[in-house]
Amino acid sequence: MDDFSEMLNANVDGWSAAMGLRFVRATADEVVAEWTIGREHRQAYGIVHGGVYSGVIETLASVGAALNALKDGRSVVGLENSTSFLHAVREGTLRATATPVVRGRRTHVWEARVEDERGRLVATGRVRLLCLEAETSLAGKKVGID
Repeated sequence: MDDFSEMLNANVDGWSAAMGLRFVRATADEVVAEWTIGREHRQAYGIVHGGVYSGVIETLASVGAALNALKDGRSVVGLENSTSFLHAVREGTLRATATPVVRGRRTHVWEARVEDERGRLVATGRVRLLCLEAETSLAGKKVGID
């Protein structure tokens, strides 16, 4: 199975770059990323903001679903993200792993786990994604076209 993590890390931008996300593995069957908690990840109480967990989980699910959809010239967009916060974390490195639950022609569902350095589960999530055909218009632009 092809691993696209090096390519993703070489081209990381936007939100993923702002969060310091580093892809460890990125295949059509599993996407793994890590980030070191910094000031930009914390909310007012000094713990990792729930939006960081939700964003990382959606990012990994989107990458995995996209690697599947690209085989058919399609792209994906998120439809739903449900994230549960299990343990508060203030510092260290976190690792998230996403795997597919369902990979249909029109929709995908991916699950993710976020663990701290000790392997303690700190968040989980599930993302549902829509597979778009090539040339579909999304927010005023055709997908798959630069």
